[in-house]
Amino acid sequence: MEEPFDEDLCVELYCEVEETSPTSRTDSKDDCRQSDGKVPCPSVETVFYVSSEQVTQHVVTPAGEVESYTTIYCKEGEILEEEMGTTTSTPGGQDSIQVSTEPKNEPISEPASTTEHKTQLESLLEDLGLKHHFMEKLSLSTILQIDEKTCTDEPTKCYSDLPGYFLKKMMMVNVKARNVEFTSECESACDAESDETGFEDFYDFYDGSNSLNSNNRLNPLDIITALFLCSDGFVQQEMALKMSMCQFSVPLLLPNCDTKQCSLMLWAMRDIVKKYRPLLLSESKGFIEDRIVVSKLPMVSFVRLGECSLSKSDTLNKLLSSSQQNHDIFVHRNMTNGDCPRRISNGLTEITWYLPCGNKNMDVFGEPVAVANLRGDIASFEMQFSFLCHTSAAVFVFFDSLDSECKMLSNQHHKAQIFLVGNRQSQGFSMDAVKKVAKKLNLTKSYILLKDKQMNDATFVKNLHKTVKHVVENTQVKMQIEQMADIAHELGVLVDEDCPECQTAKTNADAITGKIKHIPKYKDDHLPLHGEIWKKLTFLEKEECRLHNVGSKNIEMYKSDLQREKEELRKEQNLYDLSEAMTCFISAISIPGIERSYFLKWMRMNLDNLSRQKLSGLREGYKNKKKSSENKEEIKEIDRQLSNSSLGIEHFFREMGQIYEASVSLPESSPSRQQFKHLPRLCAGLLLDGFPLELVDGDASNIPLRWVTDVLSQLNDLVSPKSKLLVATVLGVQSTGKSTLLNTMFGVQFAVSSGRCTRGAFMLLIKVNENVKKELNCDFMLIIDTEGLKSPELAQLDNSYEHDNELATLVVGLSDITIINIAMENSTEMKDILQIVVHAFLRMKEVGKKPRCQFVHQNVADVSAPEKNLRERELLLEQLNEMTQAAARMEKKEENKSFTDVMEYNPATGNQYIPGLWNGSPPMAPVNAGYSEAVYELKKNVIQILGKCESSANDILEFTEWIRSLWNAVKHENFIFSFRNSLVADAYMRLCTEFNKWEWEFKKEMYSWTNDAEIKISNFGSVECEVSNIGQLLTDLKSDACLVLSEWETKLLENLDKYFKQTEGHVNLVEAFRADFANSAKSLRREMESSVHNQLTVATDVRKGMTEIDKIKVNHTKEVEKRVGALIEECRKKKVDMTDKKLDEEFDKMWNKMVKEQVLYKQETMDVIGNVFYYLRNNLSHKGSHVCQLLSKTKLQDCGKMPFKVSAEGFINKTVHKVSKYFNWQDHVMVLQQIADGIIMDCSQFVKEKKERKNNYHNTFIQEILHMIDESLKNQKNVKIEIEFEVSLKQHICAVAARDFQEMHEDFIQLNDPHICLNQNKERFRVNFKDEFHERDQCQKNAKDFTDYCLRPAVENFINRSLGPDIIGEMKTRIQFSTRMFFQYSVLLDLLSKDKFEDYHSFICSYEWYVKKWILDEMDKVLTNESLSEFEDRHLGSRIKSINDAIQKAQAKEGGNLQELIKDIRQELREKLVISEDALGPFMILNNVKHKEFAQWLTDCVKEMEENIKEQLKKTNIKTKLANLDVQPENELFKSVIGCSKRCPFCEAPCEAGGIDHKEHTTSLRRPSGLGRYRWHGSKKLVIDICTSVVSSDCRFRCDATKGEWHPYKEYTTIFPDWRIAPDKSLKDSDYWKYVLKRFNKEFSEAYNAEPADIPDTWNHITPQIARESLKSSFNIK
Repeated sequence: MEEPFDEDLCVELYCEVEETSPTSRTDSKDDCRQSDGKVPCPSVETVFYVSSEQVTQHVVTPAGEVESYTTIYCKEGEILEEEMGTTTSTPGGQDSIQVSTEPKNEPISEPASTTEHKTQLESLLEDLGLKHHFMEKLSLSTILQIDEKTCTDEPTKCYSDLPGYFLKKMMMVNVKARNVEFTSECESACDAESDETGFEDFYDFYDGSNSLNSNNRLNPLDIITALFLCSDGFVQQEMALKMSMCQFSVPLLLPNCDTKQCSLMLWAMRDIVKKYRPLLLSESKGFIEDRIVVSKLPMVSFVRLGECSLSKSDTLNKLLSSSQQNHDIFVHRNMTNGDCPRRISNGLTEITWYLPCGNKNMDVFGEPVAVANLRGDIASFEMQFSFLCHTSAAVFVFFDSLDSECKMLSNQHHKAQIFLVGNRQSQGFSMDAVKKVAKKLNLTKSYILLKDKQMNDATFVKNLHKTVKHVVENTQVKMQIEQMADIAHELGVLVDEDCPECQTAKTNADAITGKIKHIPKYKDDHLPLHGEIWKKLTFLEKEECRLHNVGSKNIEMYKSDLQREKEELRKEQNLYDLSEAMTCFISAISIPGIERSYFLKWMRMNLDNLSRQKLSGLREGYKNKKKSSENKEEIKEIDRQLSNSSLGIEHFFREMGQIYEASVSLPESSPSRQQFKHLPRLCAGLLLDGFPLELVDGDASNIPLRWVTDVLSQLNDLVSPKSKLLVATVLGVQSTGKSTLLNTMFGVQFAVSSGRCTRGAFMLLIKVNENVKKELNCDFMLIIDTEGLKSPELAQLDNSYEHDNELATLVVGLSDITIINIAMENSTEMKDILQIVVHAFLRMKEVGKKPRCQFVHQNVADVSAPEKNLRERELLLEQLNEMTQAAARMEKKEENKSFTDVMEYNPATGNQYIPGLWNGSPPMAPVNAGYSEAVYELKKNVIQILGKCESSANDILEFTEWIRSLWNAVKHENFIFSFRNSLVADAYMRLCTEFNKWEWEFKKEMYSWTNDAEIKISNFGSVECEVSNIGQLLTDLKSDACLVLSEWETKLLENLDKYFKQTEGHVNLVEAFRADFANSAKSLRREMESSVHNQLTVATDVRKGMTEIDKIKVNHTKEVEKRVGALIEECRKKKVDMTDKKLDEEFDKMWNKMVKEQVLYKQETMDVIGNVFYYLRNNLSHKGSHVCQLLSKTKLQDCGKMPFKVSAEGFINKTVHKVSKYFNWQDHVMVLQQIADGIIMDCSQFVKEKKERKNNYHNTFIQEILHMIDESLKNQKNVKIEIEFEVSLKQHICAVAARDFQEMHEDFIQLNDPHICLNQNKERFRVNFKDEFHERDQCQKNAKDFTDYCLRPAVENFINRSLGPDIIGEMKTRIQFSTRMFFQYSVLLDLLSKDKFEDYHSFICSYEWYVKKWILDEMDKVLTNESLSEFEDRHLGSRIKSINDAIQKAQAKEGGNLQELIKDIRQELREKLVISEDALGPFMILNNVKHKEFAQWLTDCVKEMEENIKEQLKKTNIKTKLANLDVQPENELFKSVIGCSKRCPFCEAPCEAGGIDHKEHTTSLRRPSGLGRYRWHGSKKLVIDICTSVVSSDCRFRCDATKGEWHPYKEYTTIFPDWRIAPDKSLKDSDYWKYVLKRFNKEFSEAYNAEPADIPDTWNHITPQIARESLKSSFNIK
């Protein structure tokens, strides 16, 4: 009795087929069938049932075929039962074989588990790693992003690597993309138990017949099908386009083997544009260019019925290839992996096109034809076959055997002609069956093609070609692929364009483009803002910078008129209502998601179609006119028409940009402004999605700066903060494949259609994957595509070179790497390009950019090109050097002699050779594999160079600033001197700030060191010293000073090197200033060395001078001690009671007698005036004998009693001076007076500082003064300094200084007179006398006196000597003192807030005086006792600690008396404090003191002194403290902020350049000349011109430096080579001083004895707030 059926015992099987007849294998690409010639061969399938667990194997069974299987039940190696069975597969599906018969004779204890059923498609997608992309489709942004595999050549190792490999190759249009395979790391092995089953022979046969295991390989068609199924419409479109370029067949009908549905890939093919020349146009050399889906062409289809031993795909490849070259258009069995079984691509219908070139000898067909190829048996894919029959002119059916009924062929209702193609050599062939079918289908002999034994492949293909050609030439059935959609709908075939997003987008796009009849009129009506108005605005913007047409007009008035014209044009733009087209356009791109992308693609395709039709005729006319050089005007007109008739999606975005720019010119609250404020964000989203944004409008040659910068600002908000960009650009001649190069490198889609070459520049964003962000140090790559240089369309125009230079300078400046694309055919053109490019590189080098470049030589095909081109590379370098010298002359930078001076360039690595794009003659030529590989190498090289960039990448806002600053400089003609960039300014500001910190640390250290050194010198002779000679001490100290100075100089230079090695902060932008700061460090060292040596010399000489006086003082003290001792003994002997009054009388008698008996020491007074004259005469001795005469005319003591006045000598000079003075002009006399006043002020300050220190005069003082004068005069390079002026100035300054120094010297002598010092201590001697007489304990009192008279003055002196540098350091932490630029900004902002004419007048006319006063006022505001207490307490604490330590050490010594104790204390403090000898005298005599008790009291007194000093410091006001300081902070601060003290030769604005020794002077904010006392000759009105404007104009100037000759402002650097006057970053930058002149016009005119200036109307709109914003902008304050 049979056991009941149990479903749990069913085993689900996927069987693997083993071929039984390898000799009869057919093309597995086409058929994958095995046959014995008559009946289908059964497959042997193996299933193991092991331990009740299910074993599953996969098999692909073609639909509709019978499949045999054998089920073998086993247990422990025994065969229990074999059972045969059959199953029939379903069309397009996979077989699932279930065996429900359980094993006989052996019950199964555990039922088999059932696994999840996977379809063939799911299984393959999982293997390929695409499973999740079946629902979430692959997007372009995903596949184009730069990741670790972008530039690696690692072999594929598993199935999941294959799609990426294919896409990577395909995006770079590599014809090897279909050669996909991988090397498996693990080999499949047989089951260990298989030896026991008795199937060894089976496995030997299996392995022998399938030595390359197909499990490790995939058919390329499966990968292509999988990718098309898993990609969105845009990736599909891109793949179809690239495949078409490679001359691969592309999917026409895409199958889904799970749903049994297929889709017409209409959208995927939409972007394919083909250009060809049919036979009819061969004579005229015309051509047809159109989208392939709208081209009406006959289609010939090729299908297979049943088994077929002929390779259909291979036959098609031979049919479509020329005799010279065979190309694998269709995948076939003999290709890599072409013989692998297809898992999901059966039912795939591919299409390709044969397009003629118009050459009879080369064309296979004279007319264009589409060729379709269905994969698989039509019996299994009736839907695809039916579709082809309805759309084709002819269908060629390949077969081996035919069913005489042939229902598949007879059931089709269609117009297509059926052709039968058979192989008589096949075993299943039956001629009778063929005849029956032919009769049934009414086919004549010509419709049947048979290959017999006598016919080789070439003959067979020739016969097939003849038949197809006849069909193509005679058929009336021609159809667009677009029209096939209707047939597809009728047959139930899906159409990829039917998705609602695509259809809605198409409707929206058609609504806009459908109304375009006449392009120029349409642009005028619907896109009016970016037309002539925008071009006029462009002209006005450039004219504002270049001032070509200013003529005799006042420049500022002219610029004001230009601004008014711009405002009127903006108003005109705002008068236009938003057109219907732009309303629809903005509405459509406002829809987020995929629909927006579809809309933009539809728009681009529609517009390209329209433009292509219109431009073809114009291009023909251009070509004809260009042949005649006399037609320059006509060529210009055609170029204008080309521009007007060109309509692309960029025109809509231009219009959008102008709508936005016009709206932002309205008030903030305007409804129109609010309406359009979202537009930049919309465009930023598109840029982020990978859509190109127009950077430079090629028609207007302008950047809509506000629009572009706001879009990028919004982009910055959309991405993660501080996202970094690396920028790559391509430059080269027009039509040399620049866009194609970028498209191939990065897989992007810059327009390359022949409708119109790229105009302007476009930028496109590519994401960088997370795993390579650190390696590249960026988040995005920005690719810039530019129009061709030396464009034929522009070559006839007058400004073509200027246009090319502007574009090249801009994009090179924006780029991290520039690819220079050179076509080798035209050496003259190449030379022109090199000149433009080298010019751009030179400009970048001069403004701080480090350009990198790669030269790409296209159309170099020879494998030995690099070696053969060695001479060419050397020649290229020679040309580059030549171009560099030419560009350097033009830019007035002739120190650049060779290309390598401009940038790092190695001829061996800086050149890439790329073969031609096409492998053969288009239109049927595929892309050259060598081209793709060479471009891939270039891409790897470019990314490698970018990864090694030393400088940091820009973030988006920094990139925006580069656009703004570069374009602003480009609009000016003198780029290098016009360039101003806030990033450069920021980097320079940071460098200045850092250098100022290092500089101050250096100075502070030297202040401290010098202070300690002076203490040592001052204590020399009073305490024990390591050297016995003060001269030796000076030598040692000078030597030590040199070591310290050298260490700090080295430290400064190391800090500078370290600063420039960092990658952040854009330090590369200020590389040009590196030498200036290095020189400043060296100059600082020299300056400090001179200052320190002078101070040490002065201190030593003063100490030497005091030695004699100190000896006399000591003798006086001893004499007092002797006489007081005698007086005490005398008084004690008297019997009278000695009251204090009597003691005083006795002491006075003794004192008076002693003083009378003393020999008064009279110190010699130096003749300072005589010494000064001696050094003055030495200083001038090398100037010649005339100087001696000048010096002898007037005695030095008679000089300097009246203010110094420069007078004009001679009648003519006097007359000129009078006229100049009347008209307030600056003649030579007035210039010299200004110079003299400045020098006199500096010298007076120096003398004042010396006097305040109350030291003795030293000859180095006058030497320093003379050095200061010489340096100042030497710096006046632009002014002729006559010897008479120099002598009289030096006499005046030296005479005034000599009198002051004489007074200082006499005061010092008076202060240190021994007799006076003795009398000053009289009362202290008296007190000691009384105490000694009464034998009182003097410990407490003397300790108090020692503290008050000796220690406290020394401590207070130390605090005063140390506090000055502390205050300077504290003030330097304030932002206003961090750099000269911040200081200027702070002063000007303060002036604006005070709004007082007197302050402005003082600032302009007495700049240095005002600045010093401002610094003091600022110190008074900033500094408080609380803020200084930290420094005071620190210095006080350090000295108190030193004193207490000294007391303890002195006290520890046994024995001794008070004198020895004090001597020991002084010895310990020898390097800490200077104790006055005068104050110390009374302690050294008559002291009835026990030194231990004295030491204890002294400790208490010191503690009390500390508290008293603290209390006193709290009560002392700031001004008093500042007055007592040894180092005056205001003077040091003044030196640091005044810098080189140079003033602009035109507007008197002070130089703000950092460092001491800079090569160029610069200032951030210029002034109207009227504020510098300039007025017009006739009207006497103050001049309103600003030097930033006049240096760009054709105006001229004359001054003392030009020797009264007129000189062009544009060439001001020849007169003032050390000044750099860059134009304003914007026209608003000078608004601050415009406001000042407007505000105080009347007051300035009265003060300058002039008439008020004529103020332009636009100035009247400047408010204090606008002036403040202008100030912030000028100084780059955020």
